[in-house]
Amino acid sequence: MDRPQRLLAMLVALQANHQMTAAELAEQFGVSRRTILRDVEALADADIPVIAERGRYGGVTLLPGAEVDLSRLTGSEAEVLELIGVDLARAKQLGIEAATRTAAQKLAARRPWAFGKTAGLLPLNEVVAIDNRGWFTRDDSADVAALIRDVRRGKRLRIDYRASGAPGSRERLVDPYGVFSRGGRWYLIADVRGEPRMYALARLRAWVVLDEDRQIRADVTLADLATNLATNLEERHNIYVTAVLDTKIEDMARRILGSRLLSVEPTEVSTSVQITVGYEQLDAVRQLLQFAEKIEVTDPPEARALIASLTRTIATRHRDAASR
Repeated sequence: MDRPQRLLAMLVALQANHQMTAAELAEQFGVSRRTILRDVEALADADIPVIAERGRYGGVTLLPGAEVDLSRLTGSEAEVLELIGVDLARAKQLGIEAATRTAAQKLAARRPWAFGKTAGLLPLNEVVAIDNRGWFTRDDSADVAALIRDVRRGKRLRIDYRASGAPGSRERLVDPYGVFSRGGRWYLIADVRGEPRMYALARLRAWVVLDEDRQIRADVTLADLATNLATNLEERHNIYVTAVLDTKIEDMARRILGSRLLSVEPTEVSTSVQITVGYEQLDAVRQLLQFAEKIEVTDPPEARALIASLTRTIATRHRDAASR
């Protein structure tokens, strides 16, 4: 259970029991007492009427007369809050915008409360704004809600999918676990002959629901598969490229290269740094061309030669265009 789910479950438990000890909550949610106390502090900072009292007769208490009315949530609204909170943009993609709106309204309608250090502070939703979309990316055009509806039928899918860099698409028979969102993009997580795969919905052309039950492994979950696939993708480095980079664009390089940037070291010259970048294959070194004259690839020789060849081709093409 991640933290947002645990916080919501804590409120339900406290509302049912009025008061529980930190040890009881820690045992129920499988975390430490210190984590429970940090959760209580987070709830209080979010203007939720929860306090922790020390001592023999102390415990974690939801103040009477100021409860969050979770009992008014419908099943679908509670499921929405557990999954995504009240992210309306994400809910619209999933086709559950109506339930999200009503859940948010019910939470907003609870009794105002001020206690201790939160008294006199501005409401949290006035000073915090969250946008889960990735930078410089368009929303996926795929119908996420329709795919989720079909995945929930528990059947195999035949998908028409174009792999990255491939000129065309081809069909695949998959056993779907569900969909996964990261960095503003959506992915289908599925087994192919028992092996996990991740398919970008932006390149999913079409799918057909088959009249066969999906054959998934009972000992793994969607969340675990998604985490492992993403981690393996980020850590798959078959080639390590060393380059000298202008310090003026170091911040840009960190943003663009992300987890591919393995190290940044000072050089003898204060205006440059030495970076190490990990790639799955040599051809991916093309990514470094966007840093133009601000970078020099020094190792390995194959990467340096590829950059030299590409820049000569680009220079020739643009020189010919200028002479027309």
